[in-house]
Amino acid sequence: MRNICIVAGARPNFIKVAPIIRAIERVIGERRDVGYRLVYTGADTDATIEQSLFDDLNIAPPDVFLGVDCASLNELTGRVMSEFDRYLDSYPADVVIVVDDLASTMAAAIVTKKRDIKLAHLVAGTRSFDISMPKEINRLVIDGLSDLLFTAGTGASSIVTREGAEMSQIYMVGNILMDTLRFNRERLRRPAVFESLCLSDSGYIVLTVNRKALLAGSGRIAALIEVIGTSVPAGIPVVAPLRGLARSVVEPLAAAFPNIHIVEPLPYLEFGYLSANAKGIITDSGNVAEEATFNSVPCITLNSYTEHIETVKQGTNVLVGEDADKLRSALADMIDGNWKKSSLPDRWDGRTAERIVQIILG
Repeated sequence: MRNICIVAGARPNFIKVAPIIRAIERVIGERRDVGYRLVYTGADTDATIEQSLFDDLNIAPPDVFLGVDCASLNELTGRVMSEFDRYLDSYPADVVIVVDDLASTMAAAIVTKKRDIKLAHLVAGTRSFDISMPKEINRLVIDGLSDLLFTAGTGASSIVTREGAEMSQIYMVGNILMDTLRFNRERLRRPAVFESLCLSDSGYIVLTVNRKALLAGSGRIAALIEVIGTSVPAGIPVVAPLRGLARSVVEPLAAAFPNIHIVEPLPYLEFGYLSANAKGIITDSGNVAEEATFNSVPCITLNSYTEHIETVKQGTNVLVGEDADKLRSALADMIDGNWKKSSLPDRWDGRTAERIVQIILG
C-alpha cells in the first residue's frame, strides 16, 4: 500500500491540492494499492475554510485538523512540528506532499525528513530573492529538504538547479492552479452582488488585498485607495471582497469613495466568476494574478516583484509596487483598454496533477 499524505496550511493550498486529490482518486478507482489522507495544520473552526470551499472544489474536507492557530510564526512552526510528528505516529506515510511556502509547510517538511519519508514540494523554485521575507526562508528550507521538486516553469527549475538540486529531483509539471481553473470553468456561479450593485460583464474592477506588510503601512495603503477612488470613473464600480484585517483597514479608507464597494468574501466559484468577467483586477495576490492571465483579464499587482514572473512576461500582469503614480498610470491604461497582449505560458494545460501523481507512484 502506498500511503500519500497531503499537507495544507491555508485556504489557497486547498485550491492547489484539489486536482491532486482528484487525480489520486482516479488511480484508486483503477488499483487498490494507493491511499491518501488530507491534513490541515489549522483548526476545524477556521472561518476561511468553510464547507462551501470543499463543495466548490469537489473534494472532501481534511481527514485531520492539527489544530494549530497562533500569531507567532516561530511558535506556529514548533507546534506544527510537534502535532505533525504525533500524527505520523498514528498514520505512517510513504510520501508527504507540502504546498507553497508557509511556516506550517516548512514545519511539516522538517518533520518528514527527520523521519526519512519522501518529501515532495509543490510549487518549488519560487523566489523573491529577498531574504528578509520569512516566506523566502521557508522556500529555501523546503526546497533544500525535498526529494521531489515540482516546478511550474523553466525559470523555477533553473533556480533550484543553481541552488544545487540534482536534475533527477526536478520535474517541471506545470501550473497546478490551471488544473483547478480548467476543471471549474463551466461550474462558475454568478454572484448575487451582480444584481445588488447592478454590475455588467467587463463593466467593473475587482480589488483584493491581503498582504500584511502593505496593510500594516496605513499611509501606503491609504494613498493607493485614494488613487483608485479618484482615478476610476463613477460609472465603473470597484468591487472589493475583503475579510478580516484587510476589511478593517480598507473599509474606513474607502468610505470617502462611493464607487468602491466593500462586499462580503465570496465562495470560490462565485469569486471565480467575478474575476473572470471583470474589466480589470487590482491585487497583491500571485494566485489572483495567475487567474487573470488565464482569463485574459488585465491585472495590476500592488507589489514590486512576483514569484510568478510568467504572468508579467507572457500574461496580463503589471507590477506597480506601492507607487501611487504608477498605479494611477496603469489604471488609466486599464480603463482606456490600452493593455498588452498576453498568452498562456507553457504547461498551463490542466494536466499538472496527472503528471505529479504519475511521478509519485512511479
